[in-house]
Amino acid sequence: MTPFLFIDQIKKDAIQLLKLMIQTPSFSKEEDQVCTLISDQLTSWGTPHERRKNNLWAKDPYWKEGQPTILFNSHIDTVRPSIDYTMDPFGGEEVEDKIIGLGSNDAGASVVSQMAAFRFLSQISDRNYNLIWSATAEEEISGKNGIEYLLPKLGDLDLVIVGEPTKLEIAIAEKGLMVIDATMDGVAGHAAREEGMNAIYKAIKDIAKIENFHFPKESDMLGPVKATVTMVNAGTQHNVVPDRCSYVIDIRSNGLYSNKEILHILEENLDAQIKPRSTRLNASNIAVEHPIVQKAISLGSVPYGSPTMSDQALIPFPSIKLGPGDSARSHTANEFICLDEITKGIEYYIHLLKDFSL
Repeated sequence: MTPFLFIDQIKKDAIQLLKLMIQTPSFSKEEDQVCTLISDQLTSWGTPHERRKNNLWAKDPYWKEGQPTILFNSHIDTVRPSIDYTMDPFGGEEVEDKIIGLGSNDAGASVVSQMAAFRFLSQISDRNYNLIWSATAEEEISGKNGIEYLLPKLGDLDLVIVGEPTKLEIAIAEKGLMVIDATMDGVAGHAAREEGMNAIYKAIKDIAKIENFHFPKESDMLGPVKATVTMVNAGTQHNVVPDRCSYVIDIRSNGLYSNKEILHILEENLDAQIKPRSTRLNASNIAVEHPIVQKAISLGSVPYGSPTMSDQALIPFPSIKLGPGDSARSHTANEFICLDEITKGIEYYIHLLKDFSL
């Protein structure tokens, strides 16, 4: 029988693995090497697991059919490093009480903390839930070969704990995203004569509607739906009345409207032809009364609504977002995670699920 793993060793293993992960570039769609690294580490620890594409998962050894299932999930991909780094983004250096490097905070610390908690909790046989740990690809680009690819292989889930830097506060709601391409047609003409129909002028009226439009239903946690025109393009030369003006709308949904509902409302109110790039990244929320939220509150977490998007947008099961680190550090130069944030994250995940009941 495998000897019981004590928390100090698990913490040490987690910190060492995070340094190795940082030293292994893992941009979105290029996670193969870091996926192999983590898989090899799991094998060396004697943790049975599976891999599909650049996604890993492990099921606890005391799996009991008919019990609720909880999933730990975080992501192994990173954005590309900022040009403002003054240290090696792939160094994984430990400086005083910090580990510095790309992906340390977002979301390497969550990956290794959830893995550590999984290793510890998997030793406890008398839980009344099944536990799965997973580390997935392409989160930073909401790609189709990450969590969306993996979920059908895991079956129905009763709760997902998404690991992202939240200062160990519990995000119980998260804004969704929809990007819309809008096209306004006019009629070309010579700018010196009263000819044509200026597509820019027509588009300006639409853009003003968007600026002043109010979606009636507002979320207590996420506030109103936010629609912002972020790009405009028109014209070919100075003396031609433009016959087409295109613009882009960034939509941040609040969970009280689906992306398809928002799209329908905009179609009714705008004159331009509009087309969403995708409607799959919806907002998410979970009730304050849910047992996992109440347990987190008992541990000192303060529930909040998150303005940033994660893999929660692709998870059709009850979920929360919770992890070590600070979202403000994500995607910044000299990204870092504090050592005590990792150890506290491991302890928090364990306390959250130890003696927990769904």
